[in-house]
Amino acid sequence: MNQRIRVIIADDHPVILFGAAQALVRFPEIEVVGQARQSTDLIQLLQKTPCDVLVSDLAMPGGQFGDGMPLLGYIGRQFGSVRIVVLTMLENPALLKRLREVGVNAVISKADDLSHIGLAIVQVMRGQEYIGPSVQAALDSMGLSASGQQRDVVLSKRELEVVRLFVSGMTITEIAAHLRRSIKTISTQKNTAMRKLGIDRESELFQYAQSNGLLNLASYVGDGNPDTPSEPRPEHR
Repeated sequence: MNQRIRVIIADDHPVILFGAAQALVRFPEIEVVGQARQSTDLIQLLQKTPCDVLVSDLAMPGGQFGDGMPLLGYIGRQFGSVRIVVLTMLENPALLKRLREVGVNAVISKADDLSHIGLAIVQVMRGQEYIGPSVQAALDSMGLSASGQQRDVVLSKRELEVVRLFVSGMTITEIAAHLRRSIKTISTQKNTAMRKLGIDRESELFQYAQSNGLLNLASYVGDGNPDTPSEPRPEHR
């Protein structure tokens, strides 16, 4: 690559700005052409400074253009040729899916070594996406692909039913009574579902349910017969 890759870094934490810039020194093909600490300065930089890749924090309050998804969406619309690498402390697969929808090309956790920023920049300039190791580990734990979609993990109808009820707030004992199965059977079905999904903690099960729309379906429960259509539960007011 003859021309150096021009990069702008945006983060409201000076330590991250400094660390990212220092990490990129090791990549001779990359040149940092600007830094910003909030959205007002960032948009002004993008307007006046030729830039190939933006490396930006997701949460960066204080500017007139906001932060998070609204800011990234605005940048995508106004500066369509600029590739975007997001730095974040969040590793929620549902968030990753939304980032891709607004045009983000790479996502890196701040928990990862900052050298991944340079690797991501090189990858996105080649037209490829880049997912940092911590974010990828979160996806793997949910049984999801890099697009945030569920991989080919198949839960039985009974296992899925137990997961839906569990994330709706019911205990194992309550689920057993509701479905007219033993507590041991319900516990086994829940644990089997978690094992299939590669999930170790119940908090991850809630994240999986949220990312795959199961929380929206949790208010629909059956009568314990896997062949009987579900009926809506009455709303609590």
